[in-house]
Amino acid sequence: MRIAAKVELCEAQRKQLKTWATGRTIPVRLAERAKMILLAAQGKTDKEIGADLGIWRGTVARWRGRFIADGVTGIERDETRPGRKPKISARKVKSIVALTTQQRPDNATHWSTRSMAAVAGVSEASVRRIWQAHGLKPHRVVSFKVSNDKHFVEKLEDIVGLYLDPPEHALVLCCDEKSQIQALDRTQPGLPLKRGRAQTMTHDYKRHGVTTLFAAMNTLDGSVIGQCQTKHRHQEWLSFLRKIDRNTPRDKELHLIADNYATHKHPEVKAWLAKHPRFHMHFTPTSASWLNMVERFFRDLSENQLRRAAFRSVPELVCTIEQYVEKHNRHPKPFIWTAKASDILAKVTRARAKLNKMQSV
Repeated sequence: MRIAAKVELCEAQRKQLKTWATGRTIPVRLAERAKMILLAAQGKTDKEIGADLGIWRGTVARWRGRFIADGVTGIERDETRPGRKPKISARKVKSIVALTTQQRPDNATHWSTRSMAAVAGVSEASVRRIWQAHGLKPHRVVSFKVSNDKHFVEKLEDIVGLYLDPPEHALVLCCDEKSQIQALDRTQPGLPLKRGRAQTMTHDYKRHGVTTLFAAMNTLDGSVIGQCQTKHRHQEWLSFLRKIDRNTPRDKELHLIADNYATHKHPEVKAWLAKHPRFHMHFTPTSASWLNMVERFFRDLSENQLRRAAFRSVPELVCTIEQYVEKHNRHPKPFIWTAKASDILAKVTRARAKLNKMQSV
């Protein structure tokens, strides 16, 4: 006759097991295991414990053995189970991944679950699981542009330095214009959002004109100086610079971050800047607008206010934009820049190396 191993408890183990056995928020399985071990410590056999708790004695023997081997941690969690043997072999998975990343289907630019399932001879659900496990999304394309600016490194270090270590007694303003904002009105009224139905909007629209938003975002507190104008020539840029001059403390130096748009470097603009020495211009590298944090503000404006709205006139559009800027400035929040110039440069260097390698093939 097989004799069950003796269970001995220290005071800490006994206290923990009693807590699990009587706790109201403890999972039922864990409470049951704790009761098994407490009864085993009283000298009861597996058969007697099984009869008392209404479970199979083999289950009692298994948890008794795990407690003796690993203590309370041995009964706290289930052991990892092997699970069902995969129906698709590792070789088949490897071939599906290789097909997805190295080849294209005959009549499409990218694979779908249906086309891959037909070629690989597996179900669409299996293809979906394999792609998910390997982080593959053939339907998605991420756009990019590597800057060819000869002075990329100097400009990058200059602007990131302003973000991470701004100068004292100065303001850093990210400036840009969001041009050609259209006042679009829908041809028919849409239906509002309700339970079980999304908001509706006609796909066609009427154009009522455009406006341009000039914006300067303070990197310190996230507040924005905005001005809507009908055009975006150097005259409008000068008008916006004058507004910045009026709406910032006179004793502060101003460091303006802007892109390489021709209006920002017009001779009349340069002449005005020469007469206002507290203005210091810092230009982003070409094809690197992502370095300008005001683009984040423009994105939020488009997503939160413009994309799904309807405007019957340009003045209505301008009023909406001005109200958005005003409400934003009531509780502004700065965007926190964390990337170092060296990390960005390393990433760009890797991208250039891959591009050069692909072009040389």
